[in-house]
Amino acid sequence: MTRMYHYATVSKALDQLHEKGFTCDFNLNSDLIKKNPEKFEIVHVYRYEGESDPGDEAVVYGIKSTSGKKGVYVSGFSADSDQETAKFLFDLSIKGR
Repeated sequence: MTRMYHYATVSKALDQLHEKGFTCDFNLNSDLIKKNPEKFEIVHVYRYEGESDPGDEAVVYGIKSTSGKKGVYVSGFSADSDQETAKFLFDLSIKGR
């Protein structure tokens, strides 16, 4: 089951996930998730909304692999963020509901 939370900052969301054992940085291995989506599940979604600049918005995903590896993926909404991966993860989170 996917759980969605709202936090004041991305760093607070990352701290919460780290306390729950989500220590791997899946931003560095996003191709692994894209190529093997059946081996990953999004279990937490943290959304951060900037107060005035939509470019400050971000989503932090808590992801767990079938082998038990837990990690995070941070997706921003700025022009230079990886929109392909962000959309893929968003679709995964909807499927997990």
